[in-house]
Amino acid sequence: MSMIIKQIALEISARPEQVAAAIQLMDEGATVPFIARYRKEVTGGLDDTQLRNLDVRLTYLRELEDRRQVIIKTIDEQGKLTPELKQELLAADNKTRLEDLYLPYKAKRRTKGQIAIEAGLEPLADALFNDPTLVPEQQAASYFNVEAGFADSKAVLDGVKYILMERFAEDAALLAKLRRHLSQNAVLKSTMVAGKEQEGAKFRDYFEHKEAFKTVPSHRALAMFRGRNEGILNLQLQPDADDASAHAVCEQMIANHFDVRQQGRAADDFLRTAVQWTWKVKLHLHLENDLLGELREQAEEEAIKVFARNLKDLLMAAPAGM
Repeated sequence: MSMIIKQIALEISARPEQVAAAIQLMDEGATVPFIARYRKEVTGGLDDTQLRNLDVRLTYLRELEDRRQVIIKTIDEQGKLTPELKQELLAADNKTRLEDLYLPYKAKRRTKGQIAIEAGLEPLADALFNDPTLVPEQQAASYFNVEAGFADSKAVLDGVKYILMERFAEDAALLAKLRRHLSQNAVLKSTMVAGKEQEGAKFRDYFEHKEAFKTVPSHRALAMFRGRNEGILNLQLQPDADDASAHAVCEQMIANHFDVRQQGRAADDFLRTAVQWTWKVKLHLHLENDLLGELREQAEEEAIKVFARNLKDLLMAAPAGM
């Protein structure tokens, strides 16, 4: 708890003892308005805004710590918790980073990559990735497994691609790079669902709308999410402002991260296709959903803060005795 107190104190520009006092009051059931109005002497004068930010961050950081301990225990029980991984998990300062680190160890449904691994194709995936001079079709001939559904070179190489795709898509450092790129460069596009002109007239401003993701104001974000919830709007996160090259930028980031290059070697095209599939099949929609979810949470939090400020101003302006 002491680390949480220190972190919150830094974020809201308060002393740790003020934060500790406020947390104790909240844990005893006191609400933010009550503490702000009647317990200022206990918290050393924390104002309404500081207390609301404290309340939000306390909930988040406690949930983060609880989740961290569950993840560490789960990976440890698998026998895969190295000192380096544990240190990374302990250093993760947000839920997204924590879940990215946990992704390779999370229990999941039986995937195409796992089926290929069970059929003995992982050595071929390693061989082609580590030595692109190998000819994929020639190497695949040694891995036919009719019973497992890998009866020819095409089936074998498709299985290898899924092994590589899942490996690429579960790399926490790559996910962090892509999230940073999208957060800074992506464009939020809103389009009308076909045939909804009349029913969705109140959302007409967003029938053909696009703007930089990083600067979408909360009121517009919430309006677009309402339109999507009502079946009027489709929302899409385009990776870059340039329509023609938007997806190519992210594909190249994946290729660079794993040093996949086009140098005329026998397996270069095969590995490049695995990179492209990784983005289109595994990562694009996953990251889009994550970032849109974060945008919605931030917009809702901002709306609550604005409402609280307006209510406070209204109460302060009201005549005495009302």
